[in-house]
Amino acid sequence: MNKKRKKVTRMKGSHTHGRGFKKKARGSGHRGGVGMAGTGKRADQKKTLILNLKEKYFGKTKKRRAKPKIKLKTINLRDIPNKKEINLKGCKILAQGEAPKKIIINASKASSSAIDKVKKAGGKIILTSK
Repeated sequence: MNKKRKKVTRMKGSHTHGRGFKKKARGSGHRGGVGMAGTGKRADQKKTLILNLKEKYFGKTKKRRAKPKIKLKTINLRDIPNKKEINLKGCKILAQGEAPKKIIINASKASSSAIDKVKKAGGKIILTSK
């Protein structure tokens, strides 16, 4: 493996050290920042650094976006008609009111107290999972 010579030893005697105008090399003002500074969307300073990254640097990822929550309609037990079987998919059953006698309800969700009330009345609630 060849040892690379330092730039300082090669630039001895040249008062600009390869930076062009002498005043440019005085502070850190000509460097363009430290680390990932200057690597924004419209930047051009460190473009090769970004283009060689494995992961995607620009833009937004879909992983972080919030998924919309599915909102269920709520129905109280007193509002359910007195039938043998009723289909209420997309609804959540709440326990307000009295349960109809011997009813089978298909619903997406139900409160625990609503399930207890329907069981005591002789019926049952079947929860459908998505």
